[in-house]
Amino acid sequence: MYNTRAYQQYSTMQAQTADRGELVVMLYQGAIKFLSRAAAALQAGNVLDAHNGLVRGQDIIAELMGSLNPEVDEISNNLFRVYEYMHYRLVEANMHKDPQPIEEVTQLLRELLPAWQQAAVEARLQRSQSQMDAGRLSSVAV
Repeated sequence: MYNTRAYQQYSTMQAQTADRGELVVMLYQGAIKFLSRAAAALQAGNVLDAHNGLVRGQDIIAELMGSLNPEVDEISNNLFRVYEYMHYRLVEANMHKDPQPIEEVTQLLRELLPAWQQAAVEARLQRSQSQMDAGRLSSVAV
């Protein structure tokens, strides 16, 4: 029990201190984890655990959808449509207890994840560079 509490506290702290790109990466990783568990539970005939994993996956996809503003640009609009499709497929998987849509959505998430990971790394590097530049400017101004 102590290990679970410590892990939950660590996860909460990690989420609270992460930037937007890192949060998206964490959401993708969480969705993949829950969908993998759901697929395994479905294969084992454990419908309740499969349902719970699918609902968690659906919630994460809904969070990703909610984080976008499709009216801003075409990329956001296209991502929204991809997330909408994923959500639809997970609802289908849950209704029909079908593993195929779970595998499809998991594969889509795995294909998109590296791009988000790279974007998060680049944003972190840019932030570090900006902070170093700001530090140099403030030391020159003094």
